[in-house]
Amino acid sequence: MRKPGDDRRRGRDRDSAALPAGSGAQGALLAQGAFPCRGGRGGSRRGRSGRGVNGRFYLTTAIFYPSPAPPLHSLFEVIGADVLARYHRLVGDETRFLTGMDEHSANIERLARERGVEPHALVDPWSDAWRLAFDRFAITYDRFIRTTEPDHIRASVEMVRRAQEAGDIYKSTYSGWYCTGDNEFMTDAQIVDGRCPDHPTLELQWLEEENYFFRLSRYQEQLEQLYREHPSFCEPEHFRNEVLGWLREGLRDFSVSRASTTWGIPFPGDDGHRIYVWFDALTNYLTGAGFPDDPEQFAAWWPADEHVIGMNITRFHCLYWPAMLMSAGLPLPRRVFAHGFMTLRGEKMSKTRGNVIPLEDAEALFGVDGVRYLVMREIAFDRGGDMTLESLVRRYNADLANDIGNLVQRTVSMAHRYLGGLLPPLASGGTGDDANAADARLAEVAAATAESYRQAMEQLRFDEALEAVIGLTRAANGYAESQAPWTLGRAGQEERLGVVLAVMVEACRILGHLLAPFTPTASAILHAELGVPVTYDARGGGGPGLATLLEWGTGPAGRRTGTPQPLFPRIETSPPGATSRSAATPTTGLRS
Repeated sequence: MRKPGDDRRRGRDRDSAALPAGSGAQGALLAQGAFPCRGGRGGSRRGRSGRGVNGRFYLTTAIFYPSPAPPLHSLFEVIGADVLARYHRLVGDETRFLTGMDEHSANIERLARERGVEPHALVDPWSDAWRLAFDRFAITYDRFIRTTEPDHIRASVEMVRRAQEAGDIYKSTYSGWYCTGDNEFMTDAQIVDGRCPDHPTLELQWLEEENYFFRLSRYQEQLEQLYREHPSFCEPEHFRNEVLGWLREGLRDFSVSRASTTWGIPFPGDDGHRIYVWFDALTNYLTGAGFPDDPEQFAAWWPADEHVIGMNITRFHCLYWPAMLMSAGLPLPRRVFAHGFMTLRGEKMSKTRGNVIPLEDAEALFGVDGVRYLVMREIAFDRGGDMTLESLVRRYNADLANDIGNLVQRTVSMAHRYLGGLLPPLASGGTGDDANAADARLAEVAAATAESYRQAMEQLRFDEALEAVIGLTRAANGYAESQAPWTLGRAGQEERLGVVLAVMVEACRILGHLLAPFTPTASAILHAELGVPVTYDARGGGGPGLATLLEWGTGPAGRRTGTPQPLFPRIETSPPGATSRSAATPTTGLRS
């Protein structure tokens, strides 16, 4: 797509001269071997013992553009990141979780001007609304950062200053088509039918102005070396391949300032410009670790272990960001993990398309824990996938109401009915001389489930982790059917009845720990029903470690179960429009 009457392509007239590879701070980083990787975990951190008990884990999401309220699909990323943060706290890692808002954009300035208000008058209530939504959905962030905050402004200025010092900033003229939906200049190859494919209802704007640029082209060889030596820097592989394709095309310098706006951070050395997007938004990850104000804290927490981002911003996180860090002489994050998108009937959910599921409707239908479970179970986090409200209802009823809810309900109810709620001790492993073979098999399934779950969680394959959980649930339900405790109770076989119910409670106890990162409130209720004291806090931290919690037979001996209550009431009413239109507006009040 070209500007009418102008045959120049994007960026054709700017200076992109590459400098000698390996010069300056980036060469020093290469010489020190300070590239991150999953196995060798390159770089260093004071006081860090690596992933595991007594280690540290620093996790970030991309920060979000402000809007009046987040729809369901906007929480896909932050729920996934919260699941990961809770998992690492359960494992025993000291965990820091950063999320927040990217408040400097041309859109905000334009909207504020149209409404006759200052930009802060828009972003302040909108940021509050997002933070409150995160709180409502039990997102356990350690900091909700805003790019308008003073310490972040200092961090952004320092990053630009370091790039200037390294000779990586220069001034030139830029022209191109600009999408206000995601604050990005578009190449001809990215434009579809004259529009941004992610914001087809917005008209692209032709912008031409003198800006400052970052010499990304200078880092071509260093980034090629990064991906040769540490391909897992960007995962999963299918998104990494896209990044490698851009790298093979050759890197072009990118604009890092705007002269046409006053809403933003003043550019160091030139008050007529504002820092643009990348040296502002991406720098938040450093701000959250204490840069540049608190060197001791920064040394303890940087580099980040996991940047969790959407698949549409891999170019900026997997090419721009590492080059910026090399220029600043800072270690690279250990991994950038890109997730796919939620689609509704085959279309990417988008406010501009009008095909979103309002968060309040999803919460009213499924409850907070139900929503958290469903978006992680129904869709592969690393690929994304399609969903409808009727498919979520089917999944909710199958997994939560029928499998998990039914197992816990009948286990606790039978313990009360036949044993007065008092359970006998359970032998560790359930494999003693007089143990039933079925008891031992269920213990083995629990051990195999714990390992499958661990592997899936480490790779952010949350749907596979929950598939393992459901496998154990169905095995426990199958155990109940084969051992028929109701028949043992009627027959007066109290000793065997006690063993069977103790085994079922133990399976439920382990399920509660496995579900805790996904359904924290329901898991706490589940353990209360089982009479099992929870030894970690509401955020998942402070416990003995997940490996200990998942050992078969480690539940307290002689425990008394609590009062049974339904964890996940079945949804009997189908959402309206399930067989006709988008099904994006469910009837509320169905969870009763």
